[in-house]
Amino acid sequence: MSEAAVDDLVTGVLDGEHRALARTITTIENQEPGYRDLVSALHAHTGDAEVVGVTGSPGAGKSTLVDKLAKRYRDDGLTVGVIAVDPSSPYTGGAVLGDRIRMASNVGDMDVFFRSMSARGQLGGLSTATGDAITALDAFGKDRIVVETVGAGQNEVDVVRTADTVVVLVQPGSGDDVQMLKAGILEIGDVFVVNKADMDGAATTVSDLREMLHLREGSTTGAAGHHGLGSMADGEDADDGDDGEGWDPRIVETVATEGEGVDDLIGVLDDHYAHLRETGELARRERTRYAEKIRQLLRSDAAALLEEELERHGGIDALVDEVQAREADPYTVADRIVDPLADCVEGRRE
Repeated sequence: MSEAAVDDLVTGVLDGEHRALARTITTIENQEPGYRDLVSALHAHTGDAEVVGVTGSPGAGKSTLVDKLAKRYRDDGLTVGVIAVDPSSPYTGGAVLGDRIRMASNVGDMDVFFRSMSARGQLGGLSTATGDAITALDAFGKDRIVVETVGAGQNEVDVVRTADTVVVLVQPGSGDDVQMLKAGILEIGDVFVVNKADMDGAATTVSDLREMLHLREGSTTGAAGHHGLGSMADGEDADDGDDGEGWDPRIVETVATEGEGVDDLIGVLDDHYAHLRETGELARRERTRYAEKIRQLLRSDAAALLEEELERHGGIDALVDEVQAREADPYTVADRIVDPLADCVEGRRE
């Protein structure tokens, strides 16, 4: 992509052109030439959107809840961007659920931008492009951005790196959901939603969640969960959720298909964001995300350079042949590949 084409897309996104936004996200997702320049140019225009991550096991009703959330935000006059990260096709790499009927309540509303993206095999269901797509939506001027993930269990912690608030959905009467929470996803939640609360077993699920949150409190010493926040509470029975430092995860019951409990969820999301802003945690989470992004890019770029150097030395098979024949050892081979790159870095320092 030429510099002029990048400039045109940036101008279009900042001017609120939906066609430019769609093209920008496609460029990002496909990592077309110039996509990094595109994201770099948009970065200075970000920082205003609130980002909500919605995760949970398949069948918990994530898509329906996200649809109702978007509708409720629109009722309040807010613009919304939704990124639905779907499983990848093993053949094309594309999103296999991308053509399913979603966001039914918002069809035809130009102020709700929906995009289904492929997870591309990434653990946690988040493609490396998701964070950059959020940058595009933020620069475009969306007030709320919702990221709905695949629901890959414990590895879903990746969503934490892209969201200000993490919502974990649990379905009543599902032993698998409870085991999922025990396996590690419990630690990432700021808000827990027991969806389909009109089903049998909903009260038991709420009780189980409260118990596990208390256990999580007991297993920490002043810093709970992935956010390094404070003590836990019983959701509805807790106080305002702010002990001066930490956030007490809330439990909200919803029936997404009927829109029940969505107003309560919006209220809790607003409370959490206000807490993040007032305590400085919002800025700390942003720093953590940027630090991880920089490391991620460095690892990716360094790996690409090493692959090129590997091929210059005849490829991995030739090097393995040397090691297997005892003509070299793995450490010597690694040094041989890395040394030219290290020399270049050293030369730049001088």
